[in-house]
Amino acid sequence: MSKLTVPEGYTPMIDYMESQRAIKKIKDFFQDELAYGLNLRRVSAPLFVAPESGLNDNLNGIERTVDFTLKDMNEKKVEVVQSLAKWKRMALGKYGIEPGHGIYTDMNAIRRDEELDNLHSIYVDQWDWEKVILKEDRNETYLEETVIRLYNALKNLGDFVNRHYPEIKTVMPNEIFFITSQQLEDMYPGKTPKEREDAIAEEKKAVFIKKIGGKLRSGKKHDGRAPDYDDWELNGDIILWNDILKTAYEISSMGIRVDEEAMARQLKEEGAAERAELPFHRAILKGQLPYTIGGGIGQSRLCMFFLRKAHIGEVQVSVWPEEMMERCSKNNIFLL
Repeated sequence: MSKLTVPEGYTPMIDYMESQRAIKKIKDFFQDELAYGLNLRRVSAPLFVAPESGLNDNLNGIERTVDFTLKDMNEKKVEVVQSLAKWKRMALGKYGIEPGHGIYTDMNAIRRDEELDNLHSIYVDQWDWEKVILKEDRNETYLEETVIRLYNALKNLGDFVNRHYPEIKTVMPNEIFFITSQQLEDMYPGKTPKEREDAIAEEKKAVFIKKIGGKLRSGKKHDGRAPDYDDWELNGDIILWNDILKTAYEISSMGIRVDEEAMARQLKEEGAAERAELPFHRAILKGQLPYTIGGGIGQSRLCMFFLRKAHIGEVQVSVWPEEMMERCSKNNIFLL
């Protein structure tokens, strides 16, 4: 069910056409910062994959894919990607990328089951990145060092936007705060996971919540994660405080990827052992693919946050319910 939050007294900081120019400036600047900070090179990526490859992302395990058949391939079925988490790792092995180096790409997806609101669209655009690491790099220290590099790129972007648009005045803390999902549950046992994120994000302004996917001591998960790409002990979300919408604002989901042991353990835990027979999963379990760290950074989300917009539709073109469009129009929220 779609939902719209209208901030009281909201007025865009910059107008419609200047917003379009600003979107390009932000995307151009940040992808250079990302590539430099993490030692990445840009590559091309697929819009759709064959379902039998096992390369599509199951996300939380319940979302339906968008699929169609190909006339010139005997009506072979393909699926629009939901993310490139697994494809990137295969690509790193295919390209023979050395440890310490990686790739990034523009990922475009359609998520047909998304619940539409200020932050969520059926159209997803993000930078997907993946980097080869050594087995000994599979630890929390390496994860946190990478998060800090990414956060520094975000701070540099904030400074860039403030220089070009002084009226926006984005302020970010010097350092990002680290906490595990279990520590967060212990701090706020009476709150839902979303309420916990809101509380810690409002207090710290920039947070990395670690260890997402497995069950907490309460028997519940902080959030769902597919069992076949992130190692749930070595992953997390970068969350900023959005003071326009007064909410925790996920800007990136990332993590060190599963090795042979983590893949087998997490597939079993999720009751998905049959996936071990898929080509991607077999390659991981046989140690045929490099160890990696990677993630996704929402392009429209980044633009929305740093331009202080109230709705993601102000920085990307998508499809919205008529009622939402009418309310936005009446409240200075100009959807593209």
